[in-house]
Amino acid sequence: MKEITIGPNDSGQRLDRFLGKAVPLLPASLAQKYIRIKRIKRNGARAERDTRLEDGDVLQLFINDEFFDKPREDNAYLTVATPKLNIVYEDENILLADKRPGLAVHPHDGAEYGRTLIDHIQAYLYQKREWSPRGENAFAPALCNRIDRNTGGIVIAAKNAEALRILNQKIKDRELDKRYLAIVEGTPKPQKGSLKGYLFKDAQKNRVFVTDTPQPGAKTCQTNYKVLQSANGLSLVECELITGRTHQIRAQFAHAGHPLLGDGKYGKLDKRFDRTYQALYSYKLTFQFTTDSGCLAYLNGKSFQVEEVDFVKTYFPNAEIK
Repeated sequence: MKEITIGPNDSGQRLDRFLGKAVPLLPASLAQKYIRIKRIKRNGARAERDTRLEDGDVLQLFINDEFFDKPREDNAYLTVATPKLNIVYEDENILLADKRPGLAVHPHDGAEYGRTLIDHIQAYLYQKREWSPRGENAFAPALCNRIDRNTGGIVIAAKNAEALRILNQKIKDRELDKRYLAIVEGTPKPQKGSLKGYLFKDAQKNRVFVTDTPQPGAKTCQTNYKVLQSANGLSLVECELITGRTHQIRAQFAHAGHPLLGDGKYGKLDKRFDRTYQALYSYKLTFQFTTDSGCLAYLNGKSFQVEEVDFVKTYFPNAEIK
């Protein structure tokens, strides 16, 4: 329990608005709940959210210590009162989340604290009491893979250090099969094939470039694909990532003359279709371990798939996705 004595500079403020400044990590909805259930009191008695504070008032705050810290990347989960997650699968070691397009996975992607996928996952586990930051020396639930802000699909989160170590190694060793669905302009030929090339990143422009021949600093890239349906000048394709480079699918298909629908970075927006971001979704994940997988051995051979992909329903409603 902490006590705060109201001084002349804070008198006259509403209780809820004062709490927003004094306890910045406490979400407004949670503050209102705490006021209602008397975990926040004024002069030892119950108060209302719109109570006007007076000079000399003493607030009693029965709130966890971590809420009194300053907002930082490592405590942003505290600002999430109600985690919003579409969980594909969860057990004691991992969580698979279906990330919606438009949601950044990390604050490094330009999102504010409390508004990223990892913030919602950490808040979810914290509120379930599966993770206690105060009881950990260094570990925090972490993501094992990343997806662009405007790409949707399955993101893997590790709940403990052993699972994180194993999954990071499995991804490095390509023992996870990740399948994407995309809509591209035109019809790639052949109907089933492989895009191979060399990809290099221009950090200043925040984009990548693909060439057919080796270039200084470029890395090999390969995407296997299969055309599932074609109609109205568009094709629905399934993609298998052989390498996992930045913007790989988007850049490779654009280089092949078939940019993704809605991808203004690597193609041009087609005014015939109401799409302003790339039609790309990481829809299926299969664990294919070929080496020791420790505590995650039970996952070997298991496959997980999202329930629905918005652009498939919109542009190819009759497509059967397996």
